Amino acid sequence: MRINRYIAQAGICSRRGADRLIEQGRVTINGHNAVAGAKVQDGDVITIDGIVVTLPHENNRVYIAFNKPVGITCTSDLRRKDNIISYINYPKRIFTVGRLDRDSSGLILLTDDGDLAYRLTRTEHGHEKEYRVSVDKRITSSFIEGMQKGVPILDTITLPCRVWQTGEKEFRIVLTQGLNRQIRRMCEYFQYTVNDLERTRIMHIALGAQPVGSWRELTPKETQELLRLIRIRR
Repeated sequence: MRINRYIAQAGICSRRGADRLIEQGRVTINGHNAVAGAKVQDGDVITIDGIVVTLPHENNRVYIAFNKPVGITCTSDLRRKDNIISYINYPKRIFTVGRLDRDSSGLILLTDDGDLAYRLTRTEHGHEKEYRVSVDKRITSSFIEGMQKGVPILDTITLPCRVWQTGEKEFRIVLTQGLNRQIRRMCEYFQYTVNDLERTRIMHIALGAQPVGSWRELTPKETQELLRLIRIRR
C-alpha cells in the first residue's frame, strides 16, 4: 500500500497529515527518507521521527462518538490547551474524523482507523450530517427555501440540502459536504447570525441523550453498519 495510507492505518494521523510528515522528511522506509507515493511492502520497516510504526490488529480498531462541548478545538496539537485529544484522554492514539468548529457543539467521531477517516471526509461519498441550529431572528419560508437550494459562499455554491423549521428561531439542516464554517456562512448570506449550533447525527450514528463532554465507543452494530456504508471490510 502507499506510505500515506500505511501511516493512516497505523493510527498516526490522516492521509493528508501523513503527506505532510513525508514532506517534512520525518518518515523513512528501511532507513531511507520516504517520498510521496512510495509503496510499502511486507517486511519494510517504517519509522516516523526514528520510531518504528506498525499496523494494529484490525479487530482492535477504535471508534468513538464524542459529544463535543463549545470551546474544545478539533486538533491533535497538544500544545493547545483546548485540544480535543487531551480533553478525551483516551489511552490509545486517536484522531478526529473531520472537524467541528470550536464555537459549535455536538457529535464528532474519533478513531485510529485512517481508511475510515479518509473515506468519511470525502464529499463525493455524500455521507449525511444533521445539525440543530438557532439564529438571532425569526425564520422565514424564503430563508428555508434559499438554504435548501444552495448558497454562494467561499467561491462556490453549496450543494442542495434538506432544511426544515423546528421553532420560531430554530431549524434543522442535513448536509453532505463540510465547507469551513459552512452553516454559519450560509446563514450570514441571508443576514442571519447563528447563536447555537449542534451536530446531532453523522450518518446512522445519533447523539441522542449522550451528555455534553462525554464519549462512548460505538456499539458493534453501529460499527458494522459504519464499515458497510463506507465499504471497508473487516
